[in-house]
Amino acid sequence: MNTYKILTRQAVPGMVVSEDVYTKDLNLVIAKDTILTDKIITRLEFYSVTDFSIYSDDLSIKEEAEYMENTFYTKIKKSEAFKRFRTAYVNTVNQLKDSINDFANNSKEVDSDRLLSDVSNILHDCNTNIEVFNMLHCMREFDDATYVHSLNVALISNIMGKWLNFSDEELEVITLCGLFHDLGKLLVPNNIISKPAKLTDKEFAIVKTHTTRGYNVLKNKRIDERVRNVALMHHERCDGSGYPNGLISYEIDPFAKLVAIADVYDAMTCARVYRGPLCPFEVIALFEEEGYLKYDTKYLLTFLEGIVNTYIHNNVRLNNGIEGEIVMINKLELSRPVVMTDGDFVDLSKQRNLYIEALI
Repeated sequence: MNTYKILTRQAVPGMVVSEDVYTKDLNLVIAKDTILTDKIITRLEFYSVTDFSIYSDDLSIKEEAEYMENTFYTKIKKSEAFKRFRTAYVNTVNQLKDSINDFANNSKEVDSDRLLSDVSNILHDCNTNIEVFNMLHCMREFDDATYVHSLNVALISNIMGKWLNFSDEELEVITLCGLFHDLGKLLVPNNIISKPAKLTDKEFAIVKTHTTRGYNVLKNKRIDERVRNVALMHHERCDGSGYPNGLISYEIDPFAKLVAIADVYDAMTCARVYRGPLCPFEVIALFEEEGYLKYDTKYLLTFLEGIVNTYIHNNVRLNNGIEGEIVMINKLELSRPVVMTDGDFVDLSKQRNLYIEALI
């Protein structure tokens, strides 16, 4: 059977892996002949695996998975608050697109004040931090993935900065870091970024140069040094398994460590053609299982605790179909809180066969 190499973002459930997939430091992620599921694809993204090989005789190999409608987010989309958020969000995406294109291609200086004002307007329309996360889960229909992702990362990074008690000046810088972290992707040839067929090894190498390309654009601009560093370092990992330079913890800019978490979270909660956004608790579980060596513990714990605590008293559905309310967080296992169902208390940290399947 023939094989070919694909980008991780091109993967869909049902594809069969044709060779073992390893991290940069040679730890096995998935084994040969594994049939991909959405959870396995998320695992590949989590470990920054950019490409791998699959069997290719049948390119239409897609298992049609049935996904129940997420009523929680459906209700949000019908709300007046979401309509206001969406208007502000779309306006900011369009402004960001124009600004970054001018910035990257025409050697213009960026209007940081305008962009920061636009982001501030979006945050102002949300009453709570969790409302921001809920709104973002509903904003996945745009084609301009780089711009939308950059805005999402900026918003998440801003919230993380508030949880970490950043100063106003630091909040502005970390927001700009999020907006510009993927600037270099606009300089990678579009025929490579969106190529639907096999990419050569050389083309894969070019895709990964977006970090250095972004840094090179920013290095001579009138912008905070931390913004430049984040563009270069947001794919570095504390255990040295990242790129482009394989830096370890103390060598990575602190703001790059923070943006890396926001970047991965947004990627994992992004909707795919075969499913809606992953449940936040599913993402939190993956961070808990595999993230503490790769990400700065201070930032990761703050991020996970911040998200989980905002979901207290939310209604959820467990994987056995039972619905309930989150009533208590387990500090030692944030993805497995205590859920009250019909007067009974289900401690997910003890009932390992159960987990939160969806917010409802």
